[in-house]
Amino acid sequence: MLDQLIALLEQNEMFTPSTLNEYWDGTVLTVQLAFLSVVIGFFLAVPLAIMRASQYVWLSRSIWLFTYVFRGTPLLIQLYLIYYGVTMIDGIQDSAIWFLLEDAFYPCLLAFVLNTAAYSTEIIRGSLLTTDKGEIEAAQAYGMSDWQVLRRIILPSAYRRALPAYSNEVIFMLHATSIASVVTLVDITGAGYNVYSRFYAPFEAFLFAGAIYLCLCFAIFAVFKRLEKHAFRHLA
Repeated sequence: MLDQLIALLEQNEMFTPSTLNEYWDGTVLTVQLAFLSVVIGFFLAVPLAIMRASQYVWLSRSIWLFTYVFRGTPLLIQLYLIYYGVTMIDGIQDSAIWFLLEDAFYPCLLAFVLNTAAYSTEIIRGSLLTTDKGEIEAAQAYGMSDWQVLRRIILPSAYRRALPAYSNEVIFMLHATSIASVVTLVDITGAGYNVYSRFYAPFEAFLFAGAIYLCLCFAIFAVFKRLEKHAFRHLA
């Protein structure tokens, strides 16, 4: 089936092996950006969500400010500020981290990580706050410490409730990676634009790019459907 599809595409002069290879490279870059952003952002979001739900006002407010800023401003503006704005800092080009910042991949990844961490923090925080009080009281009555209650009761329960909303955030981040092309990275959208500029065929170029995004979304849906089935297996 795949061989037949490739053969059909190659009959169109626009979809040559080099063009399809460009789409493939763009897909790999898109998956790398989305995967790393989501994974790193999730591991940042868990402790941030715990601090956001803290009873210490100064701690909760500081995390709220972080989430408010990154959820309240466009991701494209955040990317521009990180990619272009960092170079304006005195001495940054002579620092030890410049070799990372001069590569567009890492500023782009940083912008995506911070953005998804902000959204994920609020998703997880909402799940933490809706934990049944009876479960917490039962765990405390059993003699668990606060850390044990958090690790054994609150976090697993919040994980199950956060899955449906978090799957939407993962899809959002996949779509958000399409702006990586504005800072010279050739992702799926960038590959589509290159093909369009080469053959002057916008419909074919971007429809094919959209089909790739659609396939990736189906894969993400399948993964989260399996995760939800596993997380709620005790209710089956």
